[in-house]
Amino acid sequence: MFLSIRAEGGDSGDRSPWGDFWFSPVPYRGTPQNLNGDQAMRLTAVYACVRVLAESISMLPFVLYTEAASGAKTPNRNHWLYKLFAVRPNEYQNPMEFREMLQGHLALRGNAFARIYSNPAGEVTDLIPLHPDRITIEMLSDTNWRYRMRNRDGSEAILNRGDVFQLRGLSFDGVVGLNPIEAARESITTGLAAQDYGMRYFQNDATPGGWVEFPGQFKTDEQRDLWREQFQKSQTGRHRHKTAVLEMGMKYHPIQITNADAQYLETRRYSVGEIARLFRIPPHLIGDLERATFSNIEQQSLEFVLYTLTPWLTRWEEAIRYTFLEPEDGLNVEFPFTAMLRGDAGARAAYYHNGILDGWMTRNEARLAESMNPLDGLDEPLRPLNMVEENEAEKQEAEPTGPNAPQPEVPKGVPGAPGTPPGVPAPPKGDLHADMRFFALARANAERIARKETAMVQTALRAPDSDTALVELYEKHVTFVEQALSVPRDEALAYCTQRLDFLQTQGASIEVDLFNDSACLQLTRLALEGTIYETRAADK
Repeated sequence: MFLSIRAEGGDSGDRSPWGDFWFSPVPYRGTPQNLNGDQAMRLTAVYACVRVLAESISMLPFVLYTEAASGAKTPNRNHWLYKLFAVRPNEYQNPMEFREMLQGHLALRGNAFARIYSNPAGEVTDLIPLHPDRITIEMLSDTNWRYRMRNRDGSEAILNRGDVFQLRGLSFDGVVGLNPIEAARESITTGLAAQDYGMRYFQNDATPGGWVEFPGQFKTDEQRDLWREQFQKSQTGRHRHKTAVLEMGMKYHPIQITNADAQYLETRRYSVGEIARLFRIPPHLIGDLERATFSNIEQQSLEFVLYTLTPWLTRWEEAIRYTFLEPEDGLNVEFPFTAMLRGDAGARAAYYHNGILDGWMTRNEARLAESMNPLDGLDEPLRPLNMVEENEAEKQEAEPTGPNAPQPEVPKGVPGAPGTPPGVPAPPKGDLHADMRFFALARANAERIARKETAMVQTALRAPDSDTALVELYEKHVTFVEQALSVPRDEALAYCTQRLDFLQTQGASIEVDLFNDSACLQLTRLALEGTIYETRAADK
């Protein structure tokens, strides 16, 4: 016969480190049906996933703005809603703690609740978080319900829908969000069982136990059980590692079982992947770097923002709009996460550089994105001078190029050039070829500005209020002419004023070609009389 010897000692009801472990499987000291969010947090993978979600959402800024019909956004920091979510949600929590707590409830229970307190003016002054386990939803009809809240003293209170701010996860009825822990309780219970197994295994010095070979036979079962219990007590607890003395020909045989045989490590790794899949968290964010590489870890971080945080943030934004805002208010809320998408310093520099040069970002917007104060004069977008309208690009593509293409004529203003407009000053005596190149550049620049101005004028003349449109056009055109021709602002202003008077006199009867040629001549004259030409003449 043989006797089973357990390293822990004690009867089957003992759950201490020396209790009945190897012969009475204990998943996590509970069953999958009894698993709740607090017990699931014992599993490090669950705790890490919940913490990543809660901290990521709680650290984002809250923005309340007034949205115009054109899509322009004006920040609004004086509204009570901004103060509620960005300054002080209640008397004992700051905004980060409030959002972190509610997101933790949402991730573990599928629902988050906060009681709404208002002042006589109808402004919400406080949001007090409520634990989801103390809230019961009672349906009053198919589309209406109320909340039954259990207080800490055991009493109950009834709250109407308007008294509670609720965040819900995936829901099948639109009222109660699904509890992710209950949906995956078997996987989480397996992970807890493996975790408890490892704890008990090492608490018992990685020795699961053994059995004793006895050539004889005990007279009664009571004698056998008594001997076994006495032997276990003499070899466990404070008597651990003492020398055993076996009589009557007994032999001790240890149980030969390894973690590899039990696939312990594989089970632990599989559990981490299962939990990460449940919360849609990239494994590297919860410390699992087994498959992380330099090439994919950055992409996984971007996917975390796009496919994990974005749905959660949308739930927050939509719940706030639905509960606190009316469509006619023109207000909107947002949790901007642009800063989380930023790359390294080199990537950000290239992003800002391209945006500023292409004209879709101002220099002050780039400074604000880097948490720097704006500077005067950097609010206007830059316009690339080498870019033209689509119709002009088609004209340029149709023109022949190459060595056999017709050469440009001698620019007007050069001595001997035909058609020199009256009043254009003759160039100073010097290198004729250098002067011709200079005048060619001035003429080309003037033609480009004239084409652009003509296109804008055509659009303005078609507007319902063409006079106002023309005035606004030339107010902006002054700066463009000044920068494009490098002339003093008063000269650019004089040119734009003259062109505006001409257009207001001629009106819609003006011929486009005539206007284009006239503008080109004036711009050429302005360029030749400007500071560039004067500086060149002074140098000579």
